Amino acid sequence: MGAGTIGIVGGGILGLAVGRELVRRRPGVRVVVLEKEARLAAHQTGHNSGVVHAGIYYRPGSLKAELCTRGRALLREYCAEHAIAYDACGKLVVAVDEAELPRFEALARTARENGVPGLRRLDAAAIREVEPHAAGLAALHSPHTAITDYVAVAEALAAEIVAAGGAVHLGAEVTSVDRVPGALEVGTATGRHRVDELVLCGGLQSDRLGRLVGGPATPRIVPFRGEYMAVAPAKQDLVRGMVYPVPDPAYPFLGVHFTRRVGGGLEVGPNAFLALSRDRYGRASVSPRDLADTVSYGGFWRFARRHWRTGVGELRGVLSRAAYMRVAQRYVPAIGPEDVTRAGLGLRAQAVEADGSLVDDFVIHRAHGVTAIRNAPSPAATSSLAIAEYVVDQLDARDA
Repeated sequence: MGAGTIGIVGGGILGLAVGRELVRRRPGVRVVVLEKEARLAAHQTGHNSGVVHAGIYYRPGSLKAELCTRGRALLREYCAEHAIAYDACGKLVVAVDEAELPRFEALARTARENGVPGLRRLDAAAIREVEPHAAGLAALHSPHTAITDYVAVAEALAAEIVAAGGAVHLGAEVTSVDRVPGALEVGTATGRHRVDELVLCGGLQSDRLGRLVGGPATPRIVPFRGEYMAVAPAKQDLVRGMVYPVPDPAYPFLGVHFTRRVGGGLEVGPNAFLALSRDRYGRASVSPRDLADTVSYGGFWRFARRHWRTGVGELRGVLSRAAYMRVAQRYVPAIGPEDVTRAGLGLRAQAVEADGSLVDDFVIHRAHGVTAIRNAPSPAATSSLAIAEYVVDQLDARDA
């Protein structure tokens, strides 16, 4: 395992976790993190629900299942070591009608195969013991599902990199990567950096970065936006932890849920609708370049043709607070549209294949000195420290 210099593109939780793992495992290595924004954790890391997942949903044997289980344990330890808020408030996944029960039973089998700790199946009466104001026919209770502050985790990871002699450059958008004898030269908005190896953790820009280094043209990122509602203080205590719907396997990123935040308060969301920008958070934000990338991609239109009815349903929630909360009230009837206000908005990087299928598992490519994380949807934040181990294991295997 050599020292040298390793470049990390992306100052979200994944890039910083990889950088921290490198400085821990490779004494003398210099890590240079290049982040295009003026602050760390500016996108997906800083705009999610803050949930630490326990592994209920993910196909047994997949990278998601393996790394979520390992990542949750590592993250809990990391938060304890660094005095970062971590609250194992627990989660219910609730089936509210008979039609959902087959999917509910399949989910229960998946959760058991994944070894979700403390998992219990509840009937309607037991649901009310855990969440007195929740409604449903049956639920899975995951007492070890938690919430945390992922921005604080990212900042702690960055501090470790700097303390080990590394550097974190903000406002350093990568514009070119050139192969030079024995190294890679990375051009940014603020200067050039010569590195021995490069790790791409670009999130919403991951497909563009991959193409920049000669990687495969697909999968491509199609951005989705998710809006949150904040519950009024008078009703925040009606949910003790988290209340989730049974997911539809065809739409793994859909499903409005109730989630407590470690900083206080209760939120509902997010919904999911096509985003017209990859890095702007206004409700009417449009990036001509990002929109053109989406509508020029055949895979997007194949996806849209199959799922346009679902898209129309999500649009209703975007346009109408009453429609948004009509779905949420199936799970907690006492919280209605009059009890919420619009809160934050997040952007999700969804990788889509050329045939229109969604990429569900983590996708990590490595070639010619470049490791590219091409798809890292939820539970990527939960799994971040385990993904970092996985990436550095690959680097170590090459150098052995």
